Amino acid sequence: MTGKSARIEQMLEDVRRWVREVAIPNEDQVEELNAIPEDLVEDMRRRGYFGWSIPEEYGGAGLTTEELVRGAMELSQASTAFRARVGTNTGIGSEALVADGTPEQKARYLPKLASGEITGCFALTEPEAGSDATALRATARKEGSRYVLNGTKRFITNAPIAGLFTVMARTNPDDSSSKGISAFLVEAGTPGLSVGRPYRMMGQAGSPVSEVYFEDCRVPAENLIGGQEGMGFSTAMKVLNKQRIHLSALCTGPAIRMLDEAMRFAIRRNQFGRPVSDFQLVQAMIADCQAEIQAAKALILQTARRRDAGEDVRLDASICKYFASEMCGRVADRAVQIFGGEGYVADYSCIERLYRDVRLFRLYEGTSQIHQLNIAKLTLQGVA
Repeated sequence: MTGKSARIEQMLEDVRRWVREVAIPNEDQVEELNAIPEDLVEDMRRRGYFGWSIPEEYGGAGLTTEELVRGAMELSQASTAFRARVGTNTGIGSEALVADGTPEQKARYLPKLASGEITGCFALTEPEAGSDATALRATARKEGSRYVLNGTKRFITNAPIAGLFTVMARTNPDDSSSKGISAFLVEAGTPGLSVGRPYRMMGQAGSPVSEVYFEDCRVPAENLIGGQEGMGFSTAMKVLNKQRIHLSALCTGPAIRMLDEAMRFAIRRNQFGRPVSDFQLVQAMIADCQAEIQAAKALILQTARRRDAGEDVRLDASICKYFASEMCGRVADRAVQIFGGEGYVADYSCIERLYRDVRLFRLYEGTSQIHQLNIAKLTLQGVA
């Protein structure tokens, strides 16, 4: 085992221990507070969780895609709030900078994101631009040495606590295509930038999500990502292609947790004089969960390795996100079924919370239906 391999294995073991000894015991508190206590956030900062995917030269761990998804599968076995708290910095909140930022932009912001000093977020979705991301209406008008941003963003993870916003806006009002979109870095506190109250959501307590408003928000021209107009949609797609692999791993961790919880419950729960794990219909559900989890893990790791090798993984990433998010939903449903009434009652198990938390996976970073269309389109392109 090489020195780096040994470090990665040690990192993964440390994450497993932290999840087991710190995160899981505090899940109920996070649910009650609808926030992660600051001492736990500071603990994650000290452990370097915010900088996993940020290059080492900027203070991050410089993990490859494969290493990142392995870490994500471990961390996401705790409540989704924990991985969401660091997830924008290790994913969509920093990747635009990593992929297309200028040297000056990277030097200014990446060290703060890597340390967790600031939290990043990715502002693309709008009231009229969700699955059709090119329909966005937010505008950025050049005025001298600044751009003036106007518009509303919706469903932005970590916006209420963000210190840096990666914002997609239309710089060419005469071009309604993706080529008229540019990407900007907007610091919290910039006049004209405000965020809404955190949404009341079905699940994922402790992960703040809200709307973001721009009203004549003046942003320095040097905060145009890459220093070039019209490249924002290309940047966004780079971010999302990697994020879809990352998110697939973040769907798989909760599935692993729920299967583990369901198996331990089935072994100790007795009916008709024996453990319910002895019954073949329960075993069938456990087998289906295990088979699908292993298939997702293999697919994600294969795709991550292909991305690290520089291959085109647009199709693979879409397949990963579609399969893993749907798989997680099926595992959640089976887990509730194995637990029976105890799976529906929050007082008796964590399964009720996890069931609600994972429902969102099939919606964000592209709904399952959008991924079906994307998979079909890219597959048909390969037909001679």
